[in-house]
Amino acid sequence: MTDVPVKALVVAGLSGGSGKSVVSVGLAACWRSRGQIVAPFKKGPDYIDAGWLQSGAGQDCYNLDPYLMSDERIRASYHRHLAGADIGLVEGNRGIFDGVTARGGYSTAELAILLGLPVFLVVNCTKMTRTVASLVLGCTQFEKDLTIAGVILNQVATRRQQKIIVDAVEHYTDVAVVGSVPRLNHDIFPMRHLGMIPYQEYDGTLEAIEFLVAIVKDNVDIDAIEQAAVPVMLPEPGDAAISDNARRERAALVRIGVIQDVAFQFYYPENLKALEQAGAELVPINALEDRQLPDLDGLYIGGGFPETSAQRLVENRGFRESVKASAESGLPIYAECGGLIYLGKALVIDGVSYPLVGLFDATFGMEKKPQAHGYSIFAAAAENPFYPVGFRGKGHEFRYSTVLNWGGSSDELTLKMERGTGFRDGFDGLAKYNTLALYTHVHAEGTPEWAGYFVDRCRSYKAGGAAADQ
Repeated sequence: MTDVPVKALVVAGLSGGSGKSVVSVGLAACWRSRGQIVAPFKKGPDYIDAGWLQSGAGQDCYNLDPYLMSDERIRASYHRHLAGADIGLVEGNRGIFDGVTARGGYSTAELAILLGLPVFLVVNCTKMTRTVASLVLGCTQFEKDLTIAGVILNQVATRRQQKIIVDAVEHYTDVAVVGSVPRLNHDIFPMRHLGMIPYQEYDGTLEAIEFLVAIVKDNVDIDAIEQAAVPVMLPEPGDAAISDNARRERAALVRIGVIQDVAFQFYYPENLKALEQAGAELVPINALEDRQLPDLDGLYIGGGFPETSAQRLVENRGFRESVKASAESGLPIYAECGGLIYLGKALVIDGVSYPLVGLFDATFGMEKKPQAHGYSIFAAAAENPFYPVGFRGKGHEFRYSTVLNWGGSSDELTLKMERGTGFRDGFDGLAKYNTLALYTHVHAEGTPEWAGYFVDRCRSYKAGGAAADQ
């Protein structure tokens, strides 16, 4: 082990909407404004919160997900991305003890215990005073191995309310109140029916971050939080990174295009880095502005919100036609959620039909309530371009879209859903030519085979051995 002066902590809440993102992003941005290097992490599979944390910290935010990832991979990712930082911040998700099981499996508390990190608990104090103390007391006693290092009050209406809560918490518990964020008359983060708007879509991101810095500096004892964070002893660098680089240098690079714009923005940094380590050169592409695909050996279309840019996607007809022609010629394409929709025939919004790529005979619509939300498990039940038959993988789904019409055949559906919703009839993974499109998002640390499968397919295509076969 090497003595590296890096400290870390977890920011958690009693529930979703408690204000932990306000505190987490604000703290990260404050430390950054002080000249400190912040390593941000998001517990769970979330893209949007992670994006805002990335904006606040000025560094890529990495997901730590106990359901998708093994303990060993969580620790490895955590240590790897802490290296070189001054402080690490992990933002929890949902309530601190909420997990997949009644015993809190895969919860924020479980992650904090695994990493040996103290928790700073954000409490929404709307219409509460002394009751806050009972909630904090319960949290301190609920998991004996968990350390609640401090409480940050949120949505505090008056000084009187603040004083009563602070006095009660400090009387009934041994936990210090280290912050009290006042009730604000507007949302700091832009919102819509899906929750926070991704920072990529928001013109006021810089102003929002600056406002958070001011709020946290004025209302939170940043020094007390940093002092209570625990030092992390990082392991000595092993040979893995060196061998990965050596393998990449020896391998023939393939060019994989990644569509990244305001319509398609959901990519884990781990996924992109895994592709590079497997031998890919990543080429950024904009589906709204580029006129056609460049010369590529593969294409990755992530999730996002194609519905908010539907008109612009339609207007860029040349690009859509280029994607379809490339798919029909056998270009390996991996598309997730929003990418699946884009490869469909059309997207219907408020009665207006927006024609898309048309590779798959599927028409999508948008609903007001989630159509799939949660972790998923799939098994490759039929031949497809990327996963060998019998392969089992974990992922997650979160979508408001629905399949209105599908004119395809059952032969196109290749992934059997053991958990989750998928595309249709308990299946996901529409396969055609060398394209695989699915609602399920995968994480490279949870499905480590994914990057290798993807790059191998692209390398075969480049060599002329993966021609279109459907």
